[in-house]
Amino acid sequence: MTGKELLKKYNDPKNFFNRDLSWIEFNRRVLEEVLNPEQPLLEKVKFISIFHTNLDEFYMIRVSGLKEQIAANVSEPTIDGLTPLAQLQKIEKLLHPMLQQVLDVWKNEIVPALQENNIDILKYESIPVNEKEILTEYFKKEIFPILTPLAFDPGRPFPYISNLSLSLAILVKKPNGENHFARVKVPSILPRLLQINQILSPEKKLQTNGMFCAKFVWLGDIIKANLNLLFPGMEVLESHRFRITRDTDIELQEDEADDLLRVIEENIRQRRFGSVVRLEVENQMPDFMIETLMENLEIKKEDVHVFDGPLGLSDVIQLYDLPVHHLKSKQFFPVMLKLFEEDENIFSAIKRQDIMLHHPYHSFAPVIDFIKQAAKDPDVLAIKQTLYRVGTDSPIVKYLIEAAERGKQVAVLVELKARFDEQNNIYWARELEKVGVHVVYGLVGLKTHAKMTLVVRRESDGVKKYVHISTGNYNIITTKLYTDLGLFTADEKICSDVSNIFNYLTGYSKQNEFNKLFVAPINMREKMLALINREIENVKSGSEGKIILKMNALVDPVIICALYEASNSGVKIDLIVRGICCLIPGVPDLSANIRVISIVGRFLEHSRIFYFFNKGNEEVYLSSADMMQRNLDRRVEAAFPVEDQKLKNEIIKIVLKFALKDNVKARELHEDMSYTFCKCENGETRIDNQEYLMSHALKSISKFAKTKL
Repeated sequence: MTGKELLKKYNDPKNFFNRDLSWIEFNRRVLEEVLNPEQPLLEKVKFISIFHTNLDEFYMIRVSGLKEQIAANVSEPTIDGLTPLAQLQKIEKLLHPMLQQVLDVWKNEIVPALQENNIDILKYESIPVNEKEILTEYFKKEIFPILTPLAFDPGRPFPYISNLSLSLAILVKKPNGENHFARVKVPSILPRLLQINQILSPEKKLQTNGMFCAKFVWLGDIIKANLNLLFPGMEVLESHRFRITRDTDIELQEDEADDLLRVIEENIRQRRFGSVVRLEVENQMPDFMIETLMENLEIKKEDVHVFDGPLGLSDVIQLYDLPVHHLKSKQFFPVMLKLFEEDENIFSAIKRQDIMLHHPYHSFAPVIDFIKQAAKDPDVLAIKQTLYRVGTDSPIVKYLIEAAERGKQVAVLVELKARFDEQNNIYWARELEKVGVHVVYGLVGLKTHAKMTLVVRRESDGVKKYVHISTGNYNIITTKLYTDLGLFTADEKICSDVSNIFNYLTGYSKQNEFNKLFVAPINMREKMLALINREIENVKSGSEGKIILKMNALVDPVIICALYEASNSGVKIDLIVRGICCLIPGVPDLSANIRVISIVGRFLEHSRIFYFFNKGNEEVYLSSADMMQRNLDRRVEAAFPVEDQKLKNEIIKIVLKFALKDNVKARELHEDMSYTFCKCENGETRIDNQEYLMSHALKSISKFAKTKL
């Protein structure tokens, strides 16, 4: 069936979960990691930070979008039947108890548990007077010079308040008896939690009876306690914290842009002035202050969130860096595959065989070495690479610069539209351009999300191509935190496909046929539907049909309808969807053969794997793309086959098999959008998929070590 036919057959609101409500259920699973009694204490703190960071971005992008639609009187429902207003109402109803729950856990469980482990977050009023005097002197020297009190009166307009900044709303009384409003920003350049035992006794080691000891106070509390120094000659009547969230979704008019880099820079500047979508305030803030903020921020009462606790708990991630390893998960160091130990020349290793890396279980060093050797090797003629999120201190970019300085042809697609990484990518684009790298910024209307590197090398038997292609970014930080799969190959057809994609990105190529790769927006949707349909036809002809798809999000209605059709045809389908899932599983005559699980563990599940049984001739594809409209229609994405049987077995029998058997971190999705843990049955072995993969990786190197003895 065609996509249109599938949509016509299954296009009923009761057949789809709402995307944003499904995302909330994902963040609920993050919250459950905070509530998990087996979770080490600082891991709970980390997940509290992740929960709030996720929520900030949700408001900046998704909630702001809904509010824009409501303001524009958009009342058309989405495919799940909800209008923008109905979605917003349901979002707020679901989020309120979750936010209260996380605050209760922070105050009543996390903070006391930290104290039991000699990590105290003190209330300022509980600090002895003599210590407060020392802190006041510290405030005068280190904090006071940074602060800028901003008055609000007929002669001075309401001050600009930046996105996600924490501020103090202050009421001061002049000597003439007049009351005035003022605002002081809590500077983000300083830690939110100030470690005061280092200030009070800098000569002392941070240990008590041989145990690590740290005492903190909220930076806002110190500022609040010393406001009289900022407003001399006035009486500070009261002060209360507040925090705002702005609409940060960049609107681009690319078709009218002569210089995309300049347009992106201007949009980043405009992002600072996006409309306010959320105001968070302390519950002690009086109504007149809230009303003053509402009026000047141009928001409504429903945009105000009142909290009995600290605002902006995303900042507590700083506690995770404390050197108390017994309060964290056991450290894991990525392993180096033995073939890289045996062969110093990465090109000869790739020429012999395809090589797969599974991060963070495998070291990312070979990927860096691939670029490094290409930069230094006199036989390398050209390097081409896509960069989406590379981080602030990228060794890969430095080697690309070195390659250009050595006279090699270097072409890099830097995706300027990578959300919240635009500024960083602009910096690297300019650094690359300075040394003569051919830098392109992508195609009009499309983000380039594919992760690819092509190296062209002169060898004795002619020019040879080498490729690295991956599900994840070229970012040394995230490769330690995200699960991703990457493939090194010298396969001529894959290398030819990657070369053609680069021509498509940098030139005027109208390439629409590829040897082995699926490429969005050209043919990936069509190819995915064809593979699903093949499983349907196999079942109809009397064979077994089986599909396993692992991804971050499943949103695209056509793909969902195709999976419904496959389920109704008897195809067995397992879906491993970490985040948003708009497909409803387990419904008779719709999705009875579909099981959906989500895994939220110490690493962020990020790899995309597409498995098709194909009458026993199993096929496995890895991809940068999730099954979302944006990935299939508005991004340049690539899906690539894993054809080496050993590597294919590793994915099927280890990566996918143990993900589906996880009964510790996996949760199963039900038709009411709830998730429940896939718990062990009596006598069943506990399987934590990520723990198993860490152990599996370590065993591979210990086995190698034994063979070398």
